[in-house]
Amino acid sequence: MSELRKDHLSFAETITQSIASLSPTFTPAIAVAVVGGMAGTASWLVYVVATIMLVIVGLNISKLAKFIPAAGSFFLYVSRTLGPSYGLATAWAMLAGYLMTVVALSVATAMFFQDFLAGLGVTLAIPNVVLYFAVSVLVWIFAYRDIKFSLQMALVLEGISMALILVVCFIIWGKSGFAFDSKQVHLEGATFTGAAPAIVFAIFSYVGFESAATLGKETRNPTVLIPRAVVASVIIAGLFFTFTTFITVMGFGDDAEKLGASAKPLSDISSGISATVATLVYVGAVISCFSCALGQLNAFGRTLFSLGRYQFVHKSMGLVHTEHHTPHTALTVGSVIAFIVMAACSKQAETDLIGYFGTIATFGFLFCYLLCSVCAPIMLKQLNALTPMAVVLGAAGAIAMVLAFVGSVIPVPPYPYNFFPYGFVVYMVIGVLWFLVLKNQMPQVLLGIEHDLESMPASTGKTGQEVTA
Repeated sequence: MSELRKDHLSFAETITQSIASLSPTFTPAIAVAVVGGMAGTASWLVYVVATIMLVIVGLNISKLAKFIPAAGSFFLYVSRTLGPSYGLATAWAMLAGYLMTVVALSVATAMFFQDFLAGLGVTLAIPNVVLYFAVSVLVWIFAYRDIKFSLQMALVLEGISMALILVVCFIIWGKSGFAFDSKQVHLEGATFTGAAPAIVFAIFSYVGFESAATLGKETRNPTVLIPRAVVASVIIAGLFFTFTTFITVMGFGDDAEKLGASAKPLSDISSGISATVATLVYVGAVISCFSCALGQLNAFGRTLFSLGRYQFVHKSMGLVHTEHHTPHTALTVGSVIAFIVMAACSKQAETDLIGYFGTIATFGFLFCYLLCSVCAPIMLKQLNALTPMAVVLGAAGAIAMVLAFVGSVIPVPPYPYNFFPYGFVVYMVIGVLWFLVLKNQMPQVLLGIEHDLESMPASTGKTGQEVTA
């Protein structure tokens, strides 16, 4: 049986998986409007706080990645500490998180491509469903190929995208003579009641930073490089978000209401400078959103691959391409489902779809981050390596994720966002029912993974199943 290619990815390629999956450019292009509308002049500080919270979660994930380097990372992390039932629930949640992000960012890619064409004066009206199909096919082709090629391309694309956005921000900043915005520095007009819920939403900008952990089978020296990549990606993204948010708020004259009403904030302030600068924003957004969709599909495919190898889903999901050494069946299934969802919703406004599917995806990530924060100190205790700091980090990460969950339902969000949390609960119940069916009809599957996990040497975290999953 063909396997994923071992020791194939460098640190640069591994960290690219995480950075591409969280799409840094997406935040200044769209998401900052929500944070800025709530937090106003404290928006940059909101991203500083969110970065600290996600660094804590990243440290917890990195402890788990150090001992269990595998393709089905989070499924195995949680299964190893809390049991296969919790592991399956985690994998089920992550599948939704990764796939819904593929949908949201594929839609965003198509939307910004249309804006790019309009900026060039091209009036060709391409039906949304045609663009969604084209983006889906391109993402699938690159994911289907060798993962090294996929990530090298994403590294170049994301580097270009972030560089373009930084150039635009410096141009905007230069209009003020590179002076610091004193209102933001002194948090003038900011309130705690506005900044607190904004922190919850700011966390949404980071989802996907953990996806480097899904490359545990393919990364060189994964117990060292993956923990570094997970934490470093949060820090890099946090610095980028903080700077671009500061510039964007300044570009709107510190007017929180005006910023909050903008659908494409960075594009709006760029168009006031020159059409060329606005075009750079669109180019950067197209590149970044496409890279994110690619990174999320890679992560989805490897999570589904691991479940297929353990036969939690059909065993065909665990097949690997003989030439490219990628989980081609799982990747194809993910691409097809994502396109079907987009096609079914093609009549909806793109900005609405991005918000809808991005919100749904976030619940999956938060569920995973919560359980990983709980599992990290438990695993260290099992390995006789528990420290007081590990307990503090685990508790802090778990509390942060619980607060994020609470912040998504209180106060009650507007329609249809008020239904999404309950829809996610229904989705998770379906996963639980599937687990119960497996437990009743295929008990050997659960016994197999339990035996495999119990035989994992505590000193290295390696298992016999690690070779395949």
